[in-house]
Amino acid sequence: MTDWTRVCTTAELLPGESTVAWDGDTPILVVNYDGAYYAMEDRCSHEDFELSAGRFDAEEATIECVLHGAKFDVRDGQALCAPAYEPVVRFPVKVEDGAVWTRDDR
Repeated sequence: MTDWTRVCTTAELLPGESTVAWDGDTPILVVNYDGAYYAMEDRCSHEDFELSAGRFDAEEATIECVLHGAKFDVRDGQALCAPAYEPVVRFPVKVEDGAVWTRDDR
């Protein structure tokens, strides 16, 4: 099992905000949806493009890829519309001592 990667403090990632952390060579998109933190690979499952370049909709809990408009649910990584049909890879998140942590656990 890999070590946890510190993302930021909880004060630096408020509800409705997102950030990218790196675990080795893996970019991980971390979002704060209504006070809960979710992490996924910062890569659209349709085409290798950064999801973090898209808009995180904090009301719908979705992220949209700006390349072709694929949307994903940040809570479970599921693809919500074409052209993406596969979910994005999700990663665990923990909050400890006021900091947000994640890791590539594949």
